[in-house]
Formats: sequence, structure tokens, C-alpha cells
Amino acid sequence: MTTLSPPFKADTVGSLLRPHYLLDARAARQAGTMPADELRQIENKAVQHAVDLQKEVGLKCCTDGDFRRRHWFMDFIERIDGIRFGEPMAVRFKSSDGSVEFSPPQMELHGKLKRTQSLTGADFAQLKPVAEKAGLMPKQTVPSPTLLHYRSTRSRKHNAIYADVEELYEDIARVYREEFAALYAAGCRYLQIDETNLPGHLSDPALREQAKKEGEDPDALVKRYAKLINDSIRDVPADMTVCMHMCRGNHAGGWFAEGGYDPVAQVSFSTIDVDGFFLEYDTPRAGSFEPLQYLAPGKVAVLGLVTTKSPKLESKDELKRRIDEASRHVPLERLALSPQCGFASTIEGNPLTEDDEKRKLALIVETAREVWGA
Repeated sequence: MTTLSPPFKADTVGSLLRPHYLLDARAARQAGTMPADELRQIENKAVQHAVDLQKEVGLKCCTDGDFRRRHWFMDFIERIDGIRFGEPMAVRFKSSDGSVEFSPPQMELHGKLKRTQSLTGADFAQLKPVAEKAGLMPKQTVPSPTLLHYRSTRSRKHNAIYADVEELYEDIARVYREEFAALYAAGCRYLQIDETNLPGHLSDPALREQAKKEGEDPDALVKRYAKLINDSIRDVPADMTVCMHMCRGNHAGGWFAEGGYDPVAQVSFSTIDVDGFFLEYDTPRAGSFEPLQYLAPGKVAVLGLVTTKSPKLESKDELKRRIDEASRHVPLERLALSPQCGFASTIEGNPLTEDDEKRKLALIVETAREVWGA
């Protein structure tokens, strides 16, 4: 197993394009024509393929590609006692071709939040031996605890269950601490929190205005969410690396939010106690590198310069130019390179092929090697 420490100079965000046979198997399981154990065996085959792919392109770490999930957060969240999914809500993702409609189910709070089972579905325990046999460090990704407030209870729906919203925040953090302790016990030493509210709803100017109309103070939420995340990871042992992916939404090649990190950067980059931030910087919509000035000493900024939303392959010279530009705000040794997001946050995946995916990951590895050395 590699002895290097994450985040790596060439790193990955998480999800990969699902093989067609896995999509077919999941559809058969949903239709009731395939037993659960048979689907699990097919998932095992697909995860092995995902690990082999990540090793082939030269990465030092790997995920299971989200191949055991149908969505980046639903499988995790639905295992928390007190949360259920209700009717679909319409969400409009923007894309280069116009817009993309997506209708995930709404989260509903119906009881006190408790963790009575593994929220990752024991997936990490099955990834670990496959990854280590390949000589890679396994990374576990989890949806951010802020989802449990912004998506379901922010509109005061917690009142019937939690008269005091601070008690709700405490229970969210406790559930996450318990899950992280279990992951550590299972051997997890590299954890990534996927955060969409700070870089999305609380950064995008239009979405900030919408939050204000709904009675929220976006700046106050930024500070409260930073505290929630810190409370969730406060008991993580020193030898467990925790990073955060600051994501603006990802579905079928579309994005949900736009704008730079400026409204949340000072609080997020200087006070959230993670080891590094995976940052989306694949288009001018992402803003400038100036917010990196707030990155606290010792933290790493992993630059998501390679888009997962289209098959167009970036220029290595352009990537190097942008890394150099970012190094004016953060020392080069505290920078790294990755895709801008996962390739398939939702089960359909983005409009790329597996060959496109491999070329992009290989480009990241090659560029990082030339910029930072082996």
C-alpha cells in the first residue's frame, strides 16, 4: 500500500461512470426480477473494475465509483433513523445545451435523528481489501451533514420534532461522529465530505437571494454550517485525513449553482477543520482563485480544473498555466489537481464514455507528475 499521505497531488473526487451491465442489474433488482445477493455480486465485479481503472491511470487512491449507490446522497441519508424521502421536487440544472430537469425526492424529518445501522452500508469494508491489493489507498465519500438541515428542516419543519434547532444540529453532528468512528474502526483513513450548500445555495448570488426571501440569513448559515461540520468531525483521529468537496451540483452534464467561492471562502477555508478542499474550477463560472487567500496554513487546495461534464480533453499546458495562477495565492506545495466533480453523481452519469473518463484521469496524473514530480 502507498505510504504517501492524502490528498494526493493527483486525486479523484469519487463517482465513476457505471458500466451498462451494472445499470441493467440495478434496474432488474428494482423491478423485482433479481435477488439482492446477485446484484451484490455484480456490484463486486464492477467495483473491481473501478479500482483497476484507477490504478491503470496512475492514481494513488481510489473510490468504489459509487457503484453501490443510486445517487450521491440518497443511499446514505435514508439509513438515518428519523429521515424519510417524500414526494419528488423539481430541480433545474443548467447545461451548455440549455437546462436539465431532475426530480429527487424531498427529505422529510419525522422523528429524532439516530444512527442504528451503518450509513455507508458497509461498502468501505468491501472496498478496502480490493484497494489495498491493488496498492491504492481507499477513500470513502459521504454527503455533508448540512444536507440534513438545508434540504429538509430549514423551512421550520423541524419545529414539531425539535423545538430547539440547536438540538437538531447536535443530533446531526452526533450521527455523523458515530459513522466516522465506525469507518475509522473499519480501517478508513481517507474521508471526503461532499458539500453542496456552502458552494451552492450560499455562494450563488441568485440562490442567496432566494434564501433571504425564505427568511434565512445566508452569512449566518455559513457560520452555523461551518460549526456543524466541525462538530461532526471533531473526534476524528489525527491519522484520518478528512477533505471536503465544495460542489455546485452535478447531474447529466449540468450544474445547479454558479459563482465564485467569495461569499463563503473566509469562513470555510479558514475555520472548517478539514485537511483539504476539493474545489471546482473547471469554467469561468467558478470565479477567480482569489478566495484561496483565506486557506488556513497546512490545508491543501485540490484544484478541480478538469471537467467531468463534457468529453472535451483539457490542454496540459492550460492546466499548468492555471496551477501557476493559483500558486500566486497558495504556495505550490499546498496545491493539487483533480477532476472538478465525480463523473456520475447520479446513476445516469455525465455525457462521456469510459474512455473519455480514463483520458481525463490520466491527464491529471501526468500533469501532476510534471508539476510536482513523482
